[in-house]
Amino acid sequence: MTYKSDIEIAREAKMQPIQEIGNKLGIPEKDLLPFGHDKAKVSAEFIASKRSGTDGKLILVTAINPTPAGEGKTTTTVGLGDGLNAIGKKAMVCIREASLGPCFGMKGGAAGGGYAQVVPMEEMNLHFTGDFHAITSAHNLLSAMIDNHIYWGNEQDIDQRRVAWRRVVDMNDRALRDIVTSLGGVSNGFPRQSGFDITVASEVMAILCLALDINDLQKRLGDIIVAYRRDRSPVYCRDIKADGAMTVLLSQAMQPNLVQTLENNPAFVHGGPFANIAHGCNSVVATTTALKLADYVVTEAGFGADLGAEKFMNIKCRKAGLAPSAVVLVATVRAMKMNGGIAKADLGAENVAAVQAGCPNLGRHIENLKSFGVPVVVAVNHFVTDTDAEIKALQDYVAEQGSEAIVSKHWEHGSKGSEALAIRVAEIADADMANFAPIYPDEMPLLEKIETIAKRIYRADEVIADQKIVAQLKQWEEQGYGHLPVCMAKTQYSFSTDPNLRGAPTGHSVPIREVRLSAGAGFIVAICGEIMTMPGLPRVPSAESIMLNDQGQIEGLF
Repeated sequence: MTYKSDIEIAREAKMQPIQEIGNKLGIPEKDLLPFGHDKAKVSAEFIASKRSGTDGKLILVTAINPTPAGEGKTTTTVGLGDGLNAIGKKAMVCIREASLGPCFGMKGGAAGGGYAQVVPMEEMNLHFTGDFHAITSAHNLLSAMIDNHIYWGNEQDIDQRRVAWRRVVDMNDRALRDIVTSLGGVSNGFPRQSGFDITVASEVMAILCLALDINDLQKRLGDIIVAYRRDRSPVYCRDIKADGAMTVLLSQAMQPNLVQTLENNPAFVHGGPFANIAHGCNSVVATTTALKLADYVVTEAGFGADLGAEKFMNIKCRKAGLAPSAVVLVATVRAMKMNGGIAKADLGAENVAAVQAGCPNLGRHIENLKSFGVPVVVAVNHFVTDTDAEIKALQDYVAEQGSEAIVSKHWEHGSKGSEALAIRVAEIADADMANFAPIYPDEMPLLEKIETIAKRIYRADEVIADQKIVAQLKQWEEQGYGHLPVCMAKTQYSFSTDPNLRGAPTGHSVPIREVRLSAGAGFIVAICGEIMTMPGLPRVPSAESIMLNDQGQIEGLF
């Protein structure tokens, strides 16, 4: 049986004018800034007017460690949101925007799939409302002003060897990872080594997603440490007077984007930090506003629960005062088989033993999530090749872990396929069983926070950090940054730092290659193993297949 592609389904969507979607949430037309007919930004004034009042239930969707088989986390997020609305609940979805790099690389877009998508799919996966361009411009404005400050006399006495601020571009471009700038003589400045990160790894992205309002945004931008002087004292963004202009560039990008699902239910799509090199959650402004507008808010955190969900709990919830009522952990039979040692080419054949062998990865995620004091339900994202025996093996294993696994067919059937999942999630959320708490306190030393995550979430035996890194963490504590949470930058494919180590490994070590202080965002980044803050394109990038057809429509997006 053949199925329509995601883009074919999205193109057939019967979308409502965005004003009608806003009306479902009680957003007046005057508070919507339309971008065409089917997407709009929500005004800062309206958001400010919704700060008081009762919050709805917050539901986090996360997943097992991703595999090439695909887990469908965003698809499940959208399907659950539609399912909740279909059973009579007032629900909305909050997800992140797509980065151009993965879209043209190998991961594809970030709008869901099948009959559980957010639309307009093409715009969402490409330029959308320009938020990422604004973030890129603001980040690189700061880069330009740093070099310009040095060129015109260096009043702040910046040590050119210790400029910490790199540049960004929203594309996978490995050639830019390490570069030398300002070559070409006196008029071009002072040559120094630098590099590019991908835009979604920018501290500006993290700041936009964690800022409470425009004033908090400017304060956080001003708090960015851009360089150090020869006496090792920090130079801040505000010292070179870049924070005001950066805020101007970001003022519209701070406003959440309102779109709709295929079933015309409201969705906020805002912000897009990666979860393997940043904190991996949509914006605080979008989530907190949604909680005032809907009774249930379904949001996601990037990659597996060891990364996105851990950071959602320990960083986003801690900083924004949020507490999830339930967690939905997405798993697939196919991914269980891959974790059980089956090659991707052989996933179509029934193999109950492989499902059972791969389930410990799922079990560890369940245990980790429960350690935050939140009830967990497993959503089995159904594939047409799944057999009843394989599904039963997965459900039996989850039951042994004290949880339950519900098959959801939202990809194929939309809200009709997610009804059972929606009913159970609503029951769990309404029962108020959560007793949420982060897994480490603010006052814990930074190295102990890293060790807590490595040992409790990754099940590592030890953290390996040389004396230079330990000394740097202690120095930051002495400077007043010891209370910050830790953002682990690590491969998404494994609990370990080895992307090829599947399942639920134990006895491994977590080597810390570098630590970075994101003073504006409000966390310490610990870069583990070989993770890159600028990805590269694969041998055959998706960009090779993306083009306009004879009708002027985009082909090749997925």
